[in-house]
Amino acid sequence: MHYLIGDVQGCCDALDRLLAEIGFSPSRDRLHLLGDLVNRGPASLRTLQRLRALGGAATCLLGNHDLHLLAVATGGQRPHRNDTISDILDSPDRAALLEWLRHGKLADTAHGWLLVHAGVVPQWSAEQTLALAAEVQAVLTSPGLADFMRVMYGNQPARWDDALTGHDRWRMVLNVLTRIRYCTPDGTLEFDTKDGSGVAPPGHQAWFDTPRRRTLGVPIAFGHWSTLGLRNRPDLLALDTGCVWGGSLTAVRIDGGRRDVTQVHCPDGRTPF
Repeated sequence: MHYLIGDVQGCCDALDRLLAEIGFSPSRDRLHLLGDLVNRGPASLRTLQRLRALGGAATCLLGNHDLHLLAVATGGQRPHRNDTISDILDSPDRAALLEWLRHGKLADTAHGWLLVHAGVVPQWSAEQTLALAAEVQAVLTSPGLADFMRVMYGNQPARWDDALTGHDRWRMVLNVLTRIRYCTPDGTLEFDTKDGSGVAPPGHQAWFDTPRRRTLGVPIAFGHWSTLGLRNRPDLLALDTGCVWGGSLTAVRIDGGRRDVTQVHCPDGRTPF
């Protein structure tokens, strides 16, 4: 059985309870985690250790918090005061865990679903999304990781152009795959608004509601947007249900023609900053 799981963000106890609830067996089942494995929750180290130990039974996307961990670890970014990643950085397992993490995917497919952490811009097809994700994954697994981490952050360029090259191209791809919520119909990104999709800034829409999106008709699953909550449409699954903020951690079974939703409450969630 194949399960999609939303943002864990270091809530390892909730993850363990969720896996028990679905009767997960690593010899039989496959997990597809949609990114933001770590940070803000109480057990980032234990979460990475747990997921890494599952081997091929778990495929993990990288989210913006996972990239932040890599940036801090390589000296490309200072820790934020609200980070809860010091247990990883101080761990004897640090090198092995970070090496495993940076080989995570930025986009994937499972049983006909396109999997991303945050979303896609209207100009990208599913095939282009996967190709661009693989292009940046090659950078993250290369000896140039530390150099890229120093220039990864920034909101420019704000709109995709196939002619983009180098750091601008890779930054844009990461911003789309790990940060997008709202954009204009031409794909210009907006990063300031984090509320639910009913309060879009003027001229913008939730990325999945943009007209003429090239991935229309392609089932897409994503996390990242906790204020959106669970969205369960035939062609869309939004699975960040705010575990780290005292909400729930969600798993959805997607194989065998079934769409079983399982949730566990996370009472140890933190107050949003």
